Amino acid sequence: MLPEKILQSAADFVRERFAHDSSGHDWQHISRVRQMAVKLAAEEGADLYVTELAALMHDVDDWKLTPGASAEHADKTPETRRFLQSIAVPQPVIDQVCDIITRLSFKGAGVATPMHSLEGQCVQDADRLDAIGAIGIARAFAYGGAKGRQMIDDTVEPEMHGSFESYKKNKGPTVNHFYEKLLLLKDRINTESAKRIANERHEFMQLFLQQLSAECRGIH
Repeated sequence: MLPEKILQSAADFVRERFAHDSSGHDWQHISRVRQMAVKLAAEEGADLYVTELAALMHDVDDWKLTPGASAEHADKTPETRRFLQSIAVPQPVIDQVCDIITRLSFKGAGVATPMHSLEGQCVQDADRLDAIGAIGIARAFAYGGAKGRQMIDDTVEPEMHGSFESYKKNKGPTVNHFYEKLLLLKDRINTESAKRIANERHEFMQLFLQQLSAECRGIH
């Protein structure tokens, strides 16, 4: 199958799979990550095909979204592999895409998540850019609501998770997530192209949190 056909098949697959997602990981999120990853790849000189395919597939085996998925399993991307094999993607490309997906996610403030390929860096940066700024704020509260979390609870302090296991078990209020993850992402961006965007989005989140705090305290 030609790369263009493979990308279209992947897009159709994930569009249908995430059509009814209400946690901020819907098709619109995947589409934004795809667009941004390709933009970064073009600027950084990465392989556009591998980057785009990994961006399209990046949430298929996400432990937060897939019942039964586990980052501890030897094969962390079973559904991705199964689908890509079904449309005859060459094995070296499947291996590249699955390696990117395996390394992609944030796993706690104290857990390093290095990406070994330029294509992976572009996808990781695109995914993290979609977690910050105005869209990141919207997605954070969508995810918190979908998981039944409180928006704000001043009695619960943010926790800088030192392990992935601790991070997975976190059930804190959504505002804490900004301090536990979102405000940390600016300094975990890989590419120079993405860093410029991340700085602006980071500043917007800081302004939002300042305004939110003031409103909660009755100042505004």
